[in-house]
Amino acid sequence: MKIGLIDVDGHNFPNIPLMKISAWHKRRGDSVEWYERLFSGHMDKVYMSKVFSFTPDYQYYIDADEVIKGGSGYCIETVNGKEIYHPERDSQLHPEIEHIYPDYSIYPELTKETAYGFMSRGCPRGCGFCHVQAKEGKRSYKVADLSAFWNGQKNIVLLDPNPIACPEWRDILQQLIDSGAWVDFTQGVDIRLMTEEKALMIKNIKTRNIHFAWDRYEDKEAVVPKFEMFKQITGYDYRKLTVYVLCNFDTTLEQDLERIYTLRDMGFNPYVMLYDKENIPKCHELKRLQRWVNNRIVFNSCRKFEDFDGRK
Repeated sequence: MKIGLIDVDGHNFPNIPLMKISAWHKRRGDSVEWYERLFSGHMDKVYMSKVFSFTPDYQYYIDADEVIKGGSGYCIETVNGKEIYHPERDSQLHPEIEHIYPDYSIYPELTKETAYGFMSRGCPRGCGFCHVQAKEGKRSYKVADLSAFWNGQKNIVLLDPNPIACPEWRDILQQLIDSGAWVDFTQGVDIRLMTEEKALMIKNIKTRNIHFAWDRYEDKEAVVPKFEMFKQITGYDYRKLTVYVLCNFDTTLEQDLERIYTLRDMGFNPYVMLYDKENIPKCHELKRLQRWVNNRIVFNSCRKFEDFDGRK
């Protein structure tokens, strides 16, 4: 068969389902290539995948006997601030494909010496701004060992939404320790679930930067001691400690600034994430806040937000 792939979001980050689909079809002896409307010709089957609902869909005619769409970008939409999952729009991977080693060759410019994948899915939090509960469920569960997507690469990009909430968190962290690879926890580690044992295990994982999140202002009394405990146990300085700070969801600017200043005073690097960023006016105060905080040079030299002139 002649198989075509379309990464609707673009090629800036590997699309894991497409890599697995490619590997499965190649194992069957099928030919697989990126679909190019002017050059690919007729295809037996074309797979389209996108992660983000705000990404415009592929606009051109696809010359194929069958077109299959899948991914959270197709099956999840935001309605009145809530993530709604439409299972009828989601083409789930067959278990045989889901558990196959991904074909990294389709992203040679991005995947050299780097492995991407999930060891756990789901999250117990059920945050209204996140689509994980809608698609993966309100619990964390292990789905794979590290060997399912890693084969000795120097870097591991872990995409798990909440790995230390998983009942098998010790197994997951130990596999990452044993790999000896540099690990990037892309989705942020849940600081609310941090313990001394977890902090010690994370300390033994090679990581250039550990990401946390402080999304809910009302969690202050719970998270501040956890941040301080983690920093004391690991000995990390601010260069290795990044905290995502969600703004424009259910907080005021004053509450946003309080979280930002608190994190900086504790020796952490805040990083502002804007909810529904696409619909915030360019000149909005929150856009200026994001430019101030996320530019490390500016943030460290200009100590107060009111002193920051975003026009310069």
